[in-house]
Amino acid sequence: MVSRLSIIWSFVAHYKYLITIVVGVLVVGVLDENSFRKRIQYELQISDLKSEINRYNKQYQSDSRQLKQLQRSPKAIEKIARERYFMKADNEDIFVLSSDVHRLEEEEKAKNEEK
Repeated sequence: MVSRLSIIWSFVAHYKYLITIVVGVLVVGVLDENSFRKRIQYELQISDLKSEINRYNKQYQSDSRQLKQLQRSPKAIEKIARERYFMKADNEDIFVLSSDVHRLEEEEKAKNEEK
């Protein structure tokens, strides 16, 4: 038993700096709060957030254009009322195609998911 402990102790004493460096790298690289693993997770999260920011910027630009168009032209309001809310004039009939209904349902779902 003593010989085993002396062998282990001599090994540790001989490679103490190497063992310290390996343990330090493992702690910093894997176990620490600022580890490489966490850094990769944060980078992925940052890229997802950047893509979300781009998507919201595009949506903002299109909504801004549509708002300007609505403020300038009453015909644009009429167009939106006809397309989205199926409003009609007294002398008109409306035929709703199935693809239009699916498209409107998808738009409503997308709006609800964003909230």
